[in-house]
Amino acid sequence: MKASQKAILLTLTLAFHRVFCPENTASMKQLKIQRIDARQSGFETEFEAMRARLSPSGTVVSPKGQELTKRVFGETLTPGQVVERICSDVRNEGRAALAKYSHALDGSELPSGDFAVPAKKLQEAHAAAAPEFLATIRRIRDNILQFQKSILHQNSSIEPAPGIRLDQRYVPLHRIGVCVPGGAAAYPSTVLMTVVPAQAAGVEQIAVVAPPTDFGAFNFDVLATCHELGITEVYPIGGAQAVAAMAYGVDGLDAVDKIVGPGNLFVALAKKHVYGNVDIDSIAGPSEVVVVADSTTNAAYTAAEMLAQAEHSPGASVLVTWDDSLPDRVERELESQLQNLSRSDLTYDSLNDFGAIILVSDATQACEVTDLIAPEHLHIACENPREQSDRIRNAGATFLGDFSPVALGDYAAGPSHVLPTGGTARWAAGLSANSFLRSGSVIQYSKDALSGIQAEIALLAEKEGLTAHRNSVDIRLS
Repeated sequence: MKASQKAILLTLTLAFHRVFCPENTASMKQLKIQRIDARQSGFETEFEAMRARLSPSGTVVSPKGQELTKRVFGETLTPGQVVERICSDVRNEGRAALAKYSHALDGSELPSGDFAVPAKKLQEAHAAAAPEFLATIRRIRDNILQFQKSILHQNSSIEPAPGIRLDQRYVPLHRIGVCVPGGAAAYPSTVLMTVVPAQAAGVEQIAVVAPPTDFGAFNFDVLATCHELGITEVYPIGGAQAVAAMAYGVDGLDAVDKIVGPGNLFVALAKKHVYGNVDIDSIAGPSEVVVVADSTTNAAYTAAEMLAQAEHSPGASVLVTWDDSLPDRVERELESQLQNLSRSDLTYDSLNDFGAIILVSDATQACEVTDLIAPEHLHIACENPREQSDRIRNAGATFLGDFSPVALGDYAAGPSHVLPTGGTARWAAGLSANSFLRSGSVIQYSKDALSGIQAEIALLAEKEGLTAHRNSVDIRLS
């Protein structure tokens, strides 16, 4: 057989396996996870390049997405421009624009009148749900409620001197909106991790939006979860148009005070765009984990933790260690476990594109590097994980030891899984019941107490040229 014939035969064989044996495609890929040696001078350049990969700029769109944009808008637009156009149209044209974009982008016809998912559909989904599924939802709800209520801010009051009382009061938001993804999979866990903290805070009205898909607003597990939690407003709309509808209000969907929950790039950019009209939780990027490990670390557990984030695709998985033998052991485990994953092909790509193994000199440098990354999830798999945790400032959620995987926080523990990504854990916090409280101060002085501070107010008011401020005090005491 000629070399050219052998090449053709090999190509046809590989193509056959990709089509008819998709589970074998992962074995054809080669794991090329990046390694960075932080012990060497000049590693900062590699580190910054890694950070750039872990924090996509939000300008890259797939060819399919570009084609859809051109078809809908008649021209090539960036994701930011698409979001600005959609939000502006929904704000100015209301429900007509919402219907237009639901049809053009999601292929969904918005019905006339009330377009929320009918109460009967929610009831039917709940009635059809398996008893063990509903029991799981209830148990997780109870876990979340217990934790979220325990951390609620409490009203406080002090009387620092006779005639003075100062209060700090916390009031729940009246109405919030929740984005639930529904493109590639159904996410009843997102319903739990957003709705239950809001309920713990005392929010009265909660509107849920999900794409009009079998994984979104038409998914029985999602609808059953909403009904179990007492949610009566579920709207089959997605993308930037859903965010705009909740922010500005349209006929059939009243505006909300705050929008929370994850979504794709367009949802994230839309939340950024409407911020100021409403509050938002965060502008979320790809999921990420940093595993800090030493010589006592179980390589199989660490590989499993990294794969759990990488399968989000994109999802960033980073190992930070000062044990020279661990990277090779973890890579072998990654290769082995990848063969048995349902999304192994995409997970390979995610590890190669967004994964990294960083070698550091010791535990102290591990903490410094982790603080620079400021990861969404931090798993500390060291001999003394709590001691190491106390030395790290920046992380959305931290998981300690062999038996606290990130999946525990994703699904069941109690803290919300809606967390800051892309290095924003340096200053941002994860979603919690306190995210749904608005604080305000209450100040009360007697006449004698006001007289006691009259001179200070007068001096500052004069310095700032605000004589009406001074007079508002003086007139009461003259």
